[in-house]
Amino acid sequence: MKKQTVIDLFCGCGGLSQGFIDAGYKIVLGIDHWKDAIKTFNHNHKNSTGIVADLYNESVETLSTKTGITKADIIIGGPPCQGFSIAGKRIIEDERNELYKSFVKFVDYYKPKVFLMENVPNILSMGKGLVKEKIIKDFEKIGYTVSTDKLLASNYGVPQNRNRAFFIGFKNGHHFEFPKTDTIEHITSLDAISDLTEQSLEDGTDYPFTPRSNYQKQIRNGSKAIFNHEITNHSEKTVEIISLVPDGGNYKSLPEELRNTRRVNIAWTRLNSAKPSFTIDTGHRHHFHYKFNRVPTVRESARIQSFEDDFIFMGSKTSQYKQVGNAVPPILAKKLAISILNQLIENV
Repeated sequence: MKKQTVIDLFCGCGGLSQGFIDAGYKIVLGIDHWKDAIKTFNHNHKNSTGIVADLYNESVETLSTKTGITKADIIIGGPPCQGFSIAGKRIIEDERNELYKSFVKFVDYYKPKVFLMENVPNILSMGKGLVKEKIIKDFEKIGYTVSTDKLLASNYGVPQNRNRAFFIGFKNGHHFEFPKTDTIEHITSLDAISDLTEQSLEDGTDYPFTPRSNYQKQIRNGSKAIFNHEITNHSEKTVEIISLVPDGGNYKSLPEELRNTRRVNIAWTRLNSAKPSFTIDTGHRHHFHYKFNRVPTVRESARIQSFEDDFIFMGSKTSQYKQVGNAVPPILAKKLAISILNQLIENV
C-alpha cells in the first residue's frame, strides 16, 4: 500500500503530524495561523509543507489553489470549538464555531478516506450530548461514518494523564475501532526526565547522563545532544516556597499563611515521580519538577508530551512552552494512525 497522504489543519507545532509520520504516512500540508508554530513544524517536518493561514478567513478552495494540493487520503486536526460551550440551539450559529465549520468544509472538499478530529474531552458531554450529536450529524451529511472516544494518553505509552476526545470518520461506512489500552505499567515522570539536569544546558550539548529508563532510550531516538533545556530562574521567595512542597505534593503541603499566595487550585503542584505527569498546560507556572525547585524546562515538558529529543522547538521560550502544551502527544497520535491504517487495509 502506498504512503497515505495527510493534511493537518490547526497543526500547531506538529505533534499529531509527527505521530502519523512515525506510523508511515506522508504529511503533505500543515496549516496554522501561528507563525512560531509553523516555524517549528517546518524545521522538524522536512518533507512536509507548513503554511501560515487563517482558516477563519481563507476558504478551502483558495488554499487548495494556493498550495497546489488537490488530493489527500486523510485529514487530521484539532479545530478550536469554544462556541460549543453554549448548549442548545445556539451551538449551530455561534460565530466561534467557524473554525470547526472550516474543518468540515475541508473534509467535504477533499473527500478523504478518513478524517481524525481531536478536541477537549468535555466536548463529548457538552449540552447533554447535543454537541457530540451535532458534530456527528455534520459529518454524516457529507458521507462519513463517525466513531468517538475519550482516550487517556498514559494508557498508550505517554508519561502524562492527558485526556482527549477523538472523532474518527471513515468514508467507506466502516465503524472505526479505537485501539485498546496497551500499557501494563504506566511510564512515570521519573522515567521520562530523570536523566536531565537541574541547570540549563546549551543547545547542542552532549547528554550528561546515560539513559535511566527504557522510555529515555526510546525518546532519545539516536539523538546525540540536548536542545530546549533552558531553566526558568525563579525569585528566591518562589524557590523557598517550592522547596516546602514534597514530591507529588501541592499547596496543601504548605503552612497556612503561604497557601493563598497563588489563588488557583493547582498552585504549587509538584510532579509525582512515581506516577505519570498531570496534564501539562501552555504556561507551566504552577507545576514544578518533582525534585528540582523550578518549573520543568521546555525539553522536560516535551518529554512528558512524548516528543523525541530530536524534535526541536523554535521561537521564544514562552512560545515554545505554548507550542508543547497545545500539542497532541506524538506517541498517542502514532497509535491512532497505526489503527487507522490497519483498518483501512482490512476494509478496502
